[in-house]
Amino acid sequence: MNLKNQVMTTNVWVEQKWFDYKLQWDPQEYGGIDMLYVPSENIWLPDIVLYNNADGNYEVTLMTKATLKYTGEVFWKPPAIYKSSCEINVEYFPFDEQSCIMKFGSWTYNGAQVDLKHMKQESGSNLVAIGIDLTDFYLSVEWDILEVPATRNEEYYPCCTEPYSDITFNITMRRKTLFYTVNLIIPCVGITFLTVLVFYLPSDSGEKVSLCSSILLSLTVFFLLLAEIIPPTSLAIPLLGKYLLFTMILVTLSIWITVCVLNVHFRSPSTHNMSPWVRQVFLNWMPRILMMRRTPYSTPEYDDTYIDNAYTNEIDYSVSDYPLELKGSPDAFESVTSTYKSIRDDDARHIPHASVTDSENTIPKHLSPDVIAALKGVRFIAQHIKDADKDNEVIEDWKFVAMVLDRFFLWIFTIACIGGTLGIIGQAPSLYDTRVPVDQQLSSISLRKHMYLPNTTFDD
Repeated sequence: MNLKNQVMTTNVWVEQKWFDYKLQWDPQEYGGIDMLYVPSENIWLPDIVLYNNADGNYEVTLMTKATLKYTGEVFWKPPAIYKSSCEINVEYFPFDEQSCIMKFGSWTYNGAQVDLKHMKQESGSNLVAIGIDLTDFYLSVEWDILEVPATRNEEYYPCCTEPYSDITFNITMRRKTLFYTVNLIIPCVGITFLTVLVFYLPSDSGEKVSLCSSILLSLTVFFLLLAEIIPPTSLAIPLLGKYLLFTMILVTLSIWITVCVLNVHFRSPSTHNMSPWVRQVFLNWMPRILMMRRTPYSTPEYDDTYIDNAYTNEIDYSVSDYPLELKGSPDAFESVTSTYKSIRDDDARHIPHASVTDSENTIPKHLSPDVIAALKGVRFIAQHIKDADKDNEVIEDWKFVAMVLDRFFLWIFTIACIGGTLGIIGQAPSLYDTRVPVDQQLSSISLRKHMYLPNTTFDD
C-alpha cells in the first residue's frame, strides 16, 4: 500500500473459467485426448480488465497457456500485478482501517454477451463472503486483512443501453500499529509531557522559555514527517495530526504562561505593589490547596528599646563599611562609646530611630562634630538596611506567588496532557476491534512457517 499516492499493489492469479462451444471435441476421435494446453493468444478471451487501475495496464500482460477440456470448458489462470487506486481515509491514522476495492469487468462485451459471475457464487445471491483465495497469501508486515467479500453488480453506463456486469472485491485492512507506535506515538507523548516539566523548572534558571521553544521546534519536525507519510487530503485531519496540534497548542500556551510567570517572579516594590486579594489568594489559600509549604523569611528584628545595643551595632557597622570621611578618628569613636554609656542611664531610652532627620534632636549637643557626623551615617545605614530587608521580603512574596502559579499550571497541564492523550488516541475504533484477521486463518504459508520452524535445544 502506497499511502502517499493512494495506490494498492497486489500480486494475484486471475482465475478465469468460461465455456466455448466451438472448442468441443470427442476424445474417442482423437486418441482419448480430453485436455489440451493451448496458447491464450490463439483462443477467444473475455477481455477482463481492472476498472480502477492506477498504472495504465488494465489487463493481464503475461499471456500464459490456457487449459482446454473436450467439453469446451476453458480454464485460464495468468499471474498479474495490479496497481489499483484506493481512496485513503486518514482520519484515524496510524490506528486506521482502509477499505480498497478492485473492480473487474469486461470492457467490450455487455451483460447480455458475457454473464460475469464469481466462481464460488451461489444461485440467488450476488455476494461471496470470501471472494479471494488466501491459501497462498504471504502475510503483510504492515496490514491485517479483515474481510475480502466479492459482489456481482450490473451497472448502466451513459454510452450504452445494455447493462454491464462486474465483480467488485472489497478488501478491508487494518494497520499493524507497532511500527508507528514506537516511532511516532511514543515520542509524541514524551514531547507532550515535557511541556509539564516547564512549570517544574525554577524561574531563576532562565531556561523555561528555551525549553518551550525547543519543544515547539521538535513538534514542527513531527509535522513535516507526518506530511511526508500521509496523502495531502483536506477531507479529514489524521489522529496523529490532531494530537500534534493539541500538543502545539499546549506548548504555545505554556510559553505565554511562562512569560507571565517570569514577569511576576522578577517584580519588585519599586515597580509593583501587591494587592491584598493577591496576597490572600496566592499566599494563603492556593498554597494550602496545592499542598505547598513556604519556608519562613527571616528578617532581623530592630529593637528600639535597647539603644545601647543598637548604637553599638551601628558603630561597629559604620567602622567597617561607612566612608572614611564619616568614620572619624579612633579617639572620636572611644568618645562616642563612653558618651553612649553615660547617656544610657539617663534618657537614651527615649531616643527614636525612625529617620535620619531626627538625629539632630536625639544626639547630645556636647559631642564633637566628627562624632555627630559618624552617628548620622550610622543612622542612615541602619535605616537603609531596614528598608532593604522590607524590600527583600516583598520580593520573596512575589517569587512565592510565581511558584504558586507554576505549581497550579503544573497540575492543570498534567491533567490536560493525560486527558488529551487518552481522549484523542482513544477515538480510534481499531483499538477496540477484536476481530481475527482472515489472512491468518486462511493462509497456509503462515501455518507452514510455524509447522516447519526448527526447534533449537541447548545441551548442558
